[in-house]
Amino acid sequence: MTAPLTPSQPPPHDPAWPPPPPSHPGPAGDPITAAEVVQGLVVTAASAVAGALLGVLWVWLAPAVQLISDGEGVYLRDSEGEAAIGADGTFVLLALAFGAVAGLVVFLVRRKGGVPLVVGLALGGVLGSLLAWWLGVRLGPTADVVAHAKAVGPNVVFDAPLKLRMGAAAMLAWPLAATVLHLLLTAAFGPRDPEPGPWDAYGKR
Repeated sequence: MTAPLTPSQPPPHDPAWPPPPPSHPGPAGDPITAAEVVQGLVVTAASAVAGALLGVLWVWLAPAVQLISDGEGVYLRDSEGEAAIGADGTFVLLALAFGAVAGLVVFLVRRKGGVPLVVGLALGGVLGSLLAWWLGVRLGPTADVVAHAKAVGPNVVFDAPLKLRMGAAAMLAWPLAATVLHLLLTAAFGPRDPEPGPWDAYGKR
C-alpha cells in the first residue's frame, strides 16, 4: 500500500508541472516600433528647423572681420585681429548650446529614450548646423568683396563676408552635444529594467 501524494510533491507525468513563470515586461532591447521611428523623424525635423535660429544668432553675435581698400586692393584693417577665429568660436559655442538644449528637451519629453531618438538628435544636429551655416553666410555681408569695396569707396572700412573656416569640425558640435547629453541623462535618470525574479533563474536552466 502506497502513501498518498502530498501537496509538496509534483504529480507524476503531469506536463503542466512546473507551472510556467509569470510574464513580465520585456527588456530594453525590445524591437523598434513605428511610433518610435516617427518620434525620431520629428526630432530630426525640429532640430533642422531650429538651425535657422542658430544662423540668425551667429550673424548677430559673431565678431565682424573688417576690411579696407586703397582703390587697388582689399586688405584686413587689423591683420593681427582675432575676429575670424571669433566667428568660428561663436558658431561652435552656439551649436553646443543648441545641442545641449535639444538633448535635454528630448529626454524630458520621452525619458525612455531609444535608438530612433538618438539618431534623430544626431542627424537633426547636422542638418541644423548646415542650415545655420548657409543662412548665416546668406544674411551676412556680401561675398563679393571686390564689388563691396568699389561700392563703399577707398579708405572706407567695411565688413568681410561671414565664413566658417573650421566647417567640418563645427558641424559636429551640435550632434555631439545633443547625443552625449541625452545618453548621459538616460543612463542616470531613465527608467530601469525590471529586477530579475526567481522565475528568471529557473527559465535559464
